[in-house]
Amino acid sequence: MPVTFTFGEWFSARTIIGQTLADLGEEYPNLWTVTPDIGMTLVEFREKFPDRFIDVGLAEQAAVGVAAGLAYEGNIPVVSGMLPFLSMRTVEQIRSDVCYPNLPVKIIGTHGGLVGNGGSTHYAVEDLSLMCSLTNMTVTSIGDPLMVGDILRQSMKMAGPIYIRLGVGKSDQAIYEPGTHDITIGKGIVAREGSDVTLFAHGTTVAQALEAADALEKDGHSVRVVDMFTLKPIDVDLIEKCAKETGGRFVVVEDHLAYGGLASRIADVVVDRGINLTAFKRLGIPQVFAGFGSDEELRDKHGYGLSATIEAVSAVIGAKA
Repeated sequence: MPVTFTFGEWFSARTIIGQTLADLGEEYPNLWTVTPDIGMTLVEFREKFPDRFIDVGLAEQAAVGVAAGLAYEGNIPVVSGMLPFLSMRTVEQIRSDVCYPNLPVKIIGTHGGLVGNGGSTHYAVEDLSLMCSLTNMTVTSIGDPLMVGDILRQSMKMAGPIYIRLGVGKSDQAIYEPGTHDITIGKGIVAREGSDVTLFAHGTTVAQALEAADALEKDGHSVRVVDMFTLKPIDVDLIEKCAKETGGRFVVVEDHLAYGGLASRIADVVVDRGINLTAFKRLGIPQVFAGFGSDEELRDKHGYGLSATIEAVSAVIGAKA
């Protein structure tokens, strides 16, 4: 049974991961789940399919290694955990044991970005840069947990690995009305139409981008918001289309290091395709260890909160061609 929630409803990202995997376990008898001691995400799956659930304890490298072994035997393993550790401790295993043989291992987790007030050791802010650098890896960052079902279902048919990033807090609210947007890996979502500028976002900053666009509309500005939830392979055609239709004005806001994430991916496309831009502004975490604070406090402190986003978009709209 597909997982459903009401538009605008708040719920736990972990809940929808667990429920979706439990549903997929019925459809795919070769689907396994592996976790490094974060089994609370997978309660439903564990109860339904205890023989296909493995908890390796606090050993993320082992979790990825076990998943690779399962994939070699023809299974579809999903590794679920907290991304600060699942992405950082495991780079060698993901690169050599999963990406090199191009195995269908699915890596999904929460706490992407500056979330949870856990301090710099508990923030995944370099993860997208790392994962995008790995050959054969598909990389996604989800802002609406209801998309997880679509992404996981599509990934079941993928031959290679995929990284699925969620945050908490601002990732825990349904953004899109069910059935109103095409959710396809490799394609961006135009979450809001506009003609003055394109505001790109992913993950936890999608809701913020939409809020900024609403505020700017009151001042007469038309802001297009693009949810570029797939960073790799990125939607090159949509980037080119937005450049033509919004005056070559781009702003990127992301809960990740400002360099190495989505803004860098878009900049690569601009250079490689020779796209003419009027203005390009990136907002994200500077090259610092972020410290402690709430999500909103840290975003404001590091220059990519709501007010900074509104200010940046306003400035880019005013840029002359």
